[in-house]
Amino acid sequence: MCAFYRVQFYTLYLIANPRYECSMSDIKSLFATRLYHAKLSELGKKIDQSELEQSCLVIADDDEAGQEWCEENGYAGYTSYASLSDLPWRFPIFKDLVKVLDAHVAAFANDVQFDLGDKKLKLEDIWINILPEGGIHTSHIHPHSVISGTTYVAMPDGASAIKFEDPRLAMMMAAPTRVKDARDELRTFVYAKPAVGDVLLWESWLRHEVPMNMSEEERISVSFNYSWG
Repeated sequence: MCAFYRVQFYTLYLIANPRYECSMSDIKSLFATRLYHAKLSELGKKIDQSELEQSCLVIADDDEAGQEWCEENGYAGYTSYASLSDLPWRFPIFKDLVKVLDAHVAAFANDVQFDLGDKKLKLEDIWINILPEGGIHTSHIHPHSVISGTTYVAMPDGASAIKFEDPRLAMMMAAPTRVKDARDELRTFVYAKPAVGDVLLWESWLRHEVPMNMSEEERISVSFNYSWG
């Protein structure tokens, strides 16, 4: 079996479960969003995770502009989002990483059936995130891009999962809460717990956050956006 078919896709919202269907009802799936979860190694060149981690730490130590931005904006830890836009040029490991991510993004775009015409989704930006103990990344979306994602470099025990929010939340008004064992696609929030070497992809409008890192060790990831046109 080729690597592509071992990739996992999850539909998070509004999915009909066959066990609830009967001859008297018609339950359909409407406006679903998808979450892509795979090992980087499933597609493309294998990435040396130890080299990638060391590169992230070296860049964080050298990036004074990024450190200043984090301090000025109250960001616990480090991110290169506002300071560096040329990671693939700085370290070959990031250039190799982007080639692998291109393959995963293409697979995801095919799954969600985007009609791209004669154009392709292209990397818009890529950045490092290092969250120390107590660090968080509050709820947000990624405007001006199509597909966003993260690959995980260091996930020590106690490191927080990524939390996705049902985009209908603001419109639920008087809706009751869900039962504790509700199916994932019906939950208000879904937590994805990736491992080192995993990649997650989602459509950029999907609101998400990283809850507080409860580990004494740093949680390290590399995030990215892909745009169209």
